[in-house]
Amino acid sequence: MIKATNKVASPAMWVPTAYFAMGLPFMVLAQSTAIMYKNMGISDSKIAFWTSLIMLPWTLKPLWSPVLEMFKSKKFFVVTSQFITAITFALIAFALPLPNFFAYTIALLGVIGFSGATNDIATDGVYLSVLSSKDQARYIGWQGASYNVGKFLAYGGFVTIAGILEKQMGVVNAWVAVMLGIGGVMALVGLYHSRMLPGGEASTSEVQSLKEGFDTLLDVLRTFFQKKHIYWYIAFIVLYRFAEGFAIKIAPLFFKAAVADGGLGLSTTEIGVVYGTFGTGAFVAGSLLAGYFIARRGLKRALLILVSTFNIPFLVYALLAHYQPSSLYLVGAAVVFEYFGYGFGFVGLMLFMMQQVAPGKYKMAHYAFATGIMNLGFMVPSMLSGYFSDWLGYKLFFAWVLVATIPIFIATRFVPFGHPDNVDEETIETDKND
Repeated sequence: MIKATNKVASPAMWVPTAYFAMGLPFMVLAQSTAIMYKNMGISDSKIAFWTSLIMLPWTLKPLWSPVLEMFKSKKFFVVTSQFITAITFALIAFALPLPNFFAYTIALLGVIGFSGATNDIATDGVYLSVLSSKDQARYIGWQGASYNVGKFLAYGGFVTIAGILEKQMGVVNAWVAVMLGIGGVMALVGLYHSRMLPGGEASTSEVQSLKEGFDTLLDVLRTFFQKKHIYWYIAFIVLYRFAEGFAIKIAPLFFKAAVADGGLGLSTTEIGVVYGTFGTGAFVAGSLLAGYFIARRGLKRALLILVSTFNIPFLVYALLAHYQPSSLYLVGAAVVFEYFGYGFGFVGLMLFMMQQVAPGKYKMAHYAFATGIMNLGFMVPSMLSGYFSDWLGYKLFFAWVLVATIPIFIATRFVPFGHPDNVDEETIETDKND
């Protein structure tokens, strides 16, 4: 009786907010903090390394994903982790004015990494257990769009606000206000999900002890690596975001850097406008269109197009670094092109992991493994990007990003499909009904 409201909740009532809450903390850690630390005098190489290292929980999350199968419901872990994230953002706000703010805030951001990764596991578990494969394909565009609305609110909305507040109250106080604002948003989302989110599957685990828990984890690992074509899948997942890993951390630093240093010399507010105004709409449009495109065409037939639209638009950064245009509209147009392709291509990778990697006994845990591997492919080049950028300069660095896209095109040519995609599955069901 208590969960009756959740049982009748349409996916439209919780998919957007759930994936928004996944994207917001991820983007704050991945990019917003880079601008914050840049404005507080931290070097590019130090920013790139440490703000990439704190993303490690998104790679390691498969190690504790089986534990989430053992206790409570998936909803419990979603709501709890969102409240932990909210509290920790508030603690970061209080730590920013301290003398050793960098060490304290990096440690707290690491805590958010763990709570955010746990939220990801549990949210994906709700998505996979509540929705059919057909509905997963139908809502994948909304999932990707909402996830990135969270990302771009962090980078567009909150960074823009920080830029405005910096002029009025100074850099430190501006970011204190922003971090408190982000924490407040996460708290509100947690309250909403405590009512509206479906429970997913309650724990039916037979695991009753720590030893059995480790045995379950070993079984999860063993069955994951026993999947047919798994090594092809791992290579494909790692390479999909390899070039993005280099580009995404340096792009905002390149926008912020002085023209004399090879950058574009944009202010914090202008960077927020470029990503928040130009980038957000383009990404959401790309994500939504990709969802319908994949649903009609099928993932297998659409895959090369998705890979191309994700990777080829990184060309705009090489062009911006070469010509260093002063027009904000021209920079915005370049970001629109890149982020539309980014949004369109990104959902293909998410659906590939759901349909080709996750199926089996441990669907939630194996999907968490896949997304962890995806983040490893993103995190390692991201950690190295600052050193590459310092060594090569922005112009040659973004030329290198284009070279880094080549392996995924080769992998796409050969990656096998071990399971039917959404169109194949629908055809099979139609044949059975006939």
